[in-house]
Amino acid sequence: MTPEENEELQLACFEIISYVGTAKSCFINAVKAAKSGDFAGAEKLIGEGDAAYGGGHDAHMKLLQVDAAGEREPVAPLILLHAEDQMASAETVRIMATELIDVHRELAELKG
Repeated sequence: MTPEENEELQLACFEIISYVGTAKSCFINAVKAAKSGDFAGAEKLIGEGDAAYGGGHDAHMKLLQVDAAGEREPVAPLILLHAEDQMASAETVRIMATELIDVHRELAELKG
């Protein structure tokens, strides 16, 4: 891998990490909004998180397409592994956030 290719890969990885980090923050803030009874705000934050996650997914897909086309040697440097780990983590946080929002919504309904 040339230094330029390595730099491109690193930038793509940082792009993924940035997008999914934003998504994770949105998902966590959505739970906090639901906990305070702001379910519309929670849903809005989930949507914002989904959009941010989509940006990370798109950046990751571009890397996969480059690999599939054989345009660079398939290497998995630590930064790429970290980016993919962050993607998986954000997805898990989203699942847990939506479940917690549902629990908070049900509790709010019970309190009447």
